[in-house]
Amino acid sequence: MTAMTSTSPQTPQGPRTPSAAASLHTPVIGWFEQHARDLPWRRPEAGAWGVMVSEFMLQQTPVSRVLPVYEQWLARWPRPADLAAEAPGEAVRAWGRLGYPRRALRLHGAAQAITERHGGDVPSEHGQLLALPGIGEYTAAAVASFAYGQRHAVLDTNVRRVFARAANGIQYPPNATTAAERKLARALLPDEDERAARWAAATMELGALVCTARNESCERCPIASQCAWRLAGKPAHEGPPRKGQTYAGTDRQVRGRLLAVLRDALSPVPQAALDAVWEEPVQRARALDGLVADGLVEPLADGRYRLPLT
Repeated sequence: MTAMTSTSPQTPQGPRTPSAAASLHTPVIGWFEQHARDLPWRRPEAGAWGVMVSEFMLQQTPVSRVLPVYEQWLARWPRPADLAAEAPGEAVRAWGRLGYPRRALRLHGAAQAITERHGGDVPSEHGQLLALPGIGEYTAAAVASFAYGQRHAVLDTNVRRVFARAANGIQYPPNATTAAERKLARALLPDEDERAARWAAATMELGALVCTARNESCERCPIASQCAWRLAGKPAHEGPPRKGQTYAGTDRQVRGRLLAVLRDALSPVPQAALDAVWEEPVQRARALDGLVADGLVEPLADGRYRLPLT
C-alpha cells in the first residue's frame, strides 16, 4: 500500500500513483457504510429535489439547524413546481433563521427554472444543473453525484480539509478553492460512477465527523496510517490566517433582526416596527437598504415594507 506524502507541508503533491489513490477508497467508503448519519436527504425517497434543497440549506449552516427547516420545507413544497407557484417572499419566510437568506431566493429561482425548462423535474445532466439560477459548480456536482450517482468531484469545506491533510500534508486548505485542489479531487475519484458517488459522500462525512477543523479524531480515522499530515507530525498551519465568522453587532445580525419582523408579519409593516429592533440608525438603515438591494425586502409607496411578492 503506497502512502501519500508531500516533500513540503505547503507544496501540494497529491497521489503519486493510481494505486495510492485507490488505497484510500476502500477504507473510507467502508467507514462510511458503517458510520454515515441517517439524514433525510440521503434516503431514496428524498429524490433529486430533496438533495438540491439540502445542498442549498447546508451551505455554511450545520445539520442540526437545517433538519427541522428541511422537513417543513419538503412537507410544504414536495416538488419544485410547488415552490415556484409561491411568491419568493414565502421562501424567505420559510427559510426562518437558517441565515444567508439570499439562498432562499436562489432556490426559489431554481425551482421556477426547473418548472419552466425541465417540466418540474430536477435535471440530471451536470451542464443543465449548472445553467440553473443560483447553482454553482459545487451544487451542480453535488446534486449530480448524490441524487443521480454520477462521477463528479464534490469539493465542500469538509472534503477540501480531508484532502489537504491526507494528500498534501497541510492542516487546512486555502481560503478559496484552487485549480490544484480541483485537479487533486479529480485524480482521487474512483473510476466507476457509483463508487465515485459513494466516495464523494464518504469523504464529506469523514470531514464532518472525524477530520474536523478542530480536535480531529485521528484515532477513529480509517486512513490515519496513510495521512500525510499525521505522518509529518501534524505541522501547524502556515498559510494565510483562516477567516473567522463573527455575528454579534454586525450588519448580518441587523439584517436578521429586520427580516424576523417581516417574516412574523402577515401584512406590510411600518418603518417604526423595523426601527424598534436596532437602536443605531445608520447601521439599521444600511442593513435595510442592503435587504432591499438583495431583493429580500420590498418597500411600498406608503413607507411600509414586506417580503417580496415577485
